[in-house]
Amino acid sequence: MKIIFMGTPDFAVEILDALLEAGHEISLVVTQPDKPRGRKKLLTPPEVKQYATEHGIEVFQPAKIRRAEAVAKLAQYPADVAVVAAFGQILPEEILKMPRLGCVNVHASLLPRYRGAAPIQWAVLNGDATSGVTTMQMGVGLDDGDILEQEEIPLDPHETGASLFARLAAVSRGLIVRTLEDLDAGRIQARPQDPGLVSHVGMIRKDMGRLDFSCPADELERMIRGLNSWPSAFTSYQGETLKIWRAGVLEDECPSAEDPRDEEDRRGPDAARVPQAISTIGSSAVCPGKIFALTDDAIYVKCGRGLLRIEELQKAGKKMMPAADFLRGHRMEVGQSLGQ
Repeated sequence: MKIIFMGTPDFAVEILDALLEAGHEISLVVTQPDKPRGRKKLLTPPEVKQYATEHGIEVFQPAKIRRAEAVAKLAQYPADVAVVAAFGQILPEEILKMPRLGCVNVHASLLPRYRGAAPIQWAVLNGDATSGVTTMQMGVGLDDGDILEQEEIPLDPHETGASLFARLAAVSRGLIVRTLEDLDAGRIQARPQDPGLVSHVGMIRKDMGRLDFSCPADELERMIRGLNSWPSAFTSYQGETLKIWRAGVLEDECPSAEDPRDEEDRRGPDAARVPQAISTIGSSAVCPGKIFALTDDAIYVKCGRGLLRIEELQKAGKKMMPAADFLRGHRMEVGQSLGQ
């Protein structure tokens, strides 16, 4: 098929690569304008542009795809279908009607769940058991088109935003190739999305990663996984930022009680002491954000419910490291606060 491809980030690169590998002709790649990135704010092309340039494909970067000059540009490239993946702009009706088979979008969720931006991260943040990829015939609204095909996968209990990204990108490669074959052969019966099941998610912001220890520990653990690798979950310790990369949860559902153990009993190499201590301490005995216990390989922080077991972290300007390595270089104390 002759295809116009529209996409911007590395997720879209996987789909573009799959189309080329399947033998399709990419007549034009449409992507977002170059943007400043990094601390030096260097003007950087999107990942899709970099890939297209390396493969000798013409690139078009309209600031606004809805403008008349952008619509006229696309009209110069007859195509069987337009494939859209994380492009970042809503297409006008004139463009949707241009290709023979219309515009097919690849969306990293099981629509109608998670219309909008960042569906991959939100699946982990919300603790979903499954996720998947949808191909749909694009409509004039945001992710509201008829569903063509879907593929569902289970989420691992330790799934991160980064790992799910890689898994769904791999699923997308095969799904878009099958969808185009089935669509061209007339084997697909498109079905409308159920309006009663629609949910929307917004973009992930950098400040969303700040850990609020008044929240339940299991919620914070999902945040740590969901925001890995960007923007990452973080807190502060003695005025310095700490990124938290891996953590576990110890539930604390006991009634309030004073802890008979002193602080020395709650630091040391025996991790078994920590669950034992939990059985004697209630949520009101230690304030959220306080270091509850220290072992050789973990930092236990009191949360609104339960304890967050910090296992891997990173100090600003340093490499990611296990909690054991961090503790050898920093004299943390039970009762100190994180997040201040």
